[in-house]
Amino acid sequence: MVAPPVRDFPLFPLGLVALPGEVVPLHVFEERFKAMMARCLEEPSEFGIVWLADDGLREVGCACEITEVVDRAEDGRLNILTRGTRPFQILEREERLAYPAGTVEFLDDRTETLDGTVASLARETYADLVERATDNRPDPLELAKMTAYEMAGTVDFGLDAKQGLLDMRSENARLRLVTRLFRAAMKRMEFVSHAQARARSNGKVRFT
Repeated sequence: MVAPPVRDFPLFPLGLVALPGEVVPLHVFEERFKAMMARCLEEPSEFGIVWLADDGLREVGCACEITEVVDRAEDGRLNILTRGTRPFQILEREERLAYPAGTVEFLDDRTETLDGTVASLARETYADLVERATDNRPDPLELAKMTAYEMAGTVDFGLDAKQGLLDMRSENARLRLVTRLFRAAMKRMEFVSHAQARARSNGKVRFT
């Protein structure tokens, strides 16, 4: 059963893409967004982060919940921690409230069987990337629970790649994409490592 659209859903256009499960710190200082967060804290309710790209506002965003108010100034400015919850699509913008809002539809994945081989490969590639970056490998039990969103939310990908993940309605497709992204990230790390080694050797290969 498809849930009905939600009206008056608070929208926070930003130069970033949030994913379900990702922790996103925010500094809220504009009056309209202070009013938005006051409502979200009072009810409490979700709000939506939507990528405001150079060519306009994306239609698909990520709903978020406030998990912690880190700091609150006397003038209402806030430093908060939020966590992504679920993707949505903007059906219509609304201009009658004190802050940006819209009518949105929350998006479900299509019905499919999770491909265990695809999931295992994605998690193994992610573990390799984490180990290479931090010298620590993720706990196997925790890793086995992680979705494509949760893994991707810990890696600094470009915004286009993150938006691509958010737009997909298939976990299998997301797992395939993050596997390619993790591999590309490792190749970039190898390139940087080689470049740094070359710079330290003044561009020469040393045999002694």
